[in-house]
Amino acid sequence: MTREPRWTTGLAMIAAPLLLTGMLLRLPVPFFFPHQLAAAADHPGQVVAAYTRVLAGTLLLCPAVLTLAARVRSRPGFLGAVLVVTGLFARVFHAGFDQAALALARHRGAGFATAFVADAYGDTHLFSYLSFTIMLGWPVLAFAAWRARVLHPVQAVGLVAMAAMPLGVLKGTTALSLVAVAGVAVALVPEGPRLLRTAPRPDFRLVAVAVPAVGLLAYVSTLG
Repeated sequence: MTREPRWTTGLAMIAAPLLLTGMLLRLPVPFFFPHQLAAAADHPGQVVAAYTRVLAGTLLLCPAVLTLAARVRSRPGFLGAVLVVTGLFARVFHAGFDQAALALARHRGAGFATAFVADAYGDTHLFSYLSFTIMLGWPVLAFAAWRARVLHPVQAVGLVAMAAMPLGVLKGTTALSLVAVAGVAVALVPEGPRLLRTAPRPDFRLVAVAVPAVGLLAYVSTLG
């Protein structure tokens, strides 16, 4: 791996687990979707913030996982990364459905949104056949990283814990969710500073230009 991406991937390894703690914001709400939608109607700011933070953390797991696989440099590591990233795509797909359902709860009421989700919940789609990927991918990647001595045994166990994270539409927070987030934090957060220590010094003039430009592009994206 070249030196240049290490700022991005190192920060991703730190930020992804921290953002996934957004699950704590939906901890008081029961697990299944009728309760999640009722909470969205009653406490929209809290619920949207929770789901948005978790989605952002899920996105940042992608560069973190690919970087870990690049450091492992083995076929099992590559296979594990492919399985995990496929599963992360599934989580993002479900997040899109979550967003639509939460918006319905806010604009049309929890009853309308609950009926919609109940009707659509069993519909088959591509990711219906790929749910196994993320449950299998984390243990495979963790084993490969441990064998390559990229992760210590405790970190590898933490990575395996991510397989326990519930997958699907409008899932609430459980004890297993919190174990999974704690595990991935143990696995990835220490790796972030290690990458950052070996990263080249950033060009702050470029950063001063890039940050406002990205902010402007993000704003323009919302206008479409």
